Amino acid sequence: MSTTANAFGRVDDDNNVFVIDDGQERKVGQYPGVSGSEALAYFERKFADLEANVRILEQRVKNKVDIVSISKAAKKLTEDLKEPQAVGDLADLRKRVESITPNLDAMQQEKAAANKVAIAAALKQREEIAAKATILADKDPKKVQWKVASVEMNDLFDKWQQAQKVGTKVPKKEGDAIWKKFSSARTKFETNKRAFFASMTAETKQVRAKKTELVEKVESLAEKGSDSVAEYRKLLDEWKLSGRSSGKQDDSLWDRFKAAGDKIYSVKKDSFEKEKVEYQANLDEKLSILKDAESIDPSKNLGEAKKQLAVIQQRWEKAGKVPKEKIKVTEDKLKAIEQKVKSAEQEQWRKSDPATIERTNGMLSQLEDSIKKLEAELVSAAASKDASRIDEATKALEARKSWLEVVKLSAK
Repeated sequence: MSTTANAFGRVDDDNNVFVIDDGQERKVGQYPGVSGSEALAYFERKFADLEANVRILEQRVKNKVDIVSISKAAKKLTEDLKEPQAVGDLADLRKRVESITPNLDAMQQEKAAANKVAIAAALKQREEIAAKATILADKDPKKVQWKVASVEMNDLFDKWQQAQKVGTKVPKKEGDAIWKKFSSARTKFETNKRAFFASMTAETKQVRAKKTELVEKVESLAEKGSDSVAEYRKLLDEWKLSGRSSGKQDDSLWDRFKAAGDKIYSVKKDSFEKEKVEYQANLDEKLSILKDAESIDPSKNLGEAKKQLAVIQQRWEKAGKVPKEKIKVTEDKLKAIEQKVKSAEQEQWRKSDPATIERTNGMLSQLEDSIKKLEAELVSAAASKDASRIDEATKALEARKSWLEVVKLSAK
């Protein structure tokens, strides 16, 4: 009877295979129909598979791969190595697996600590997302740039979903509490957004109705020509105060409004050019009239001067408007001529006024009487040879004579 064996097992003549395990021989199986060495090699390969699994486990421990899967693998190998159907140094494999256990404990502690840190970080991240969403939701709807804000809110939601999918799993209670904050903020944000755009839609309708009315008015004005420029400017001020609505319709209304305004100013420009030519001709005519008016001399013949002035004034009115910058200079020249005739007329009236004549004659009589008395006083003073009286009487007499000359001149 021949057998095949090694340090850890043997094969008998019936191809029964035995392993030496913990100092005892244990049958691990039978492999009939092959040679003894082949039967033994088969169970050695099974040992090699077990050894490979132990080696892989050791490598995973060294690389600190997922502790949960490592623990499961170690537990399974422990079971597999109790009475494996394999031939080899089973005691060594068991020892190697057992030596891994302390490492697993340390890894579990590290894992727990790291997991705690990761959970705290994940909760902090979600709190920050919820806080940012709350800030967006609490903003005054009238001051929010909704396009930008909507992108920001969507980005926050994407970050939340990403944190749930690939981030650290957080305790349900804490996670649900933060989600409630975030969800409430999103709901408030969307509610404010809908309310704002609903209000904006109503406001837009009002603005468009107002602008449509203004467009219709300015288009009507466009048919009136240059006289409607001032009214157009008033409507333009109303347009600026009417607000702005969104969409292309607002631009379309403005195009119509501006086109009508351009038409009004075009008519105004044409009218201005015509007026410019007309007003220049009128100016030339008035300058000619002023030249003719220079010959009016009321000092020679007031009646004739008045007739001439009346003709000048009629010609002046008939001549029409002149350029704006020439109005004052031409009007001032005509007024100077009118004032010359008016002053002459007032002077003539003053001299012919009975009351004035009476006052003048009375003053002349008084002055003449006063002069006679002063002449007598001067004679008396000369006789007395009183120098002071002579000087006083002389000065008084000269003053009265001067007044008399003035009154006589004014009476002429």
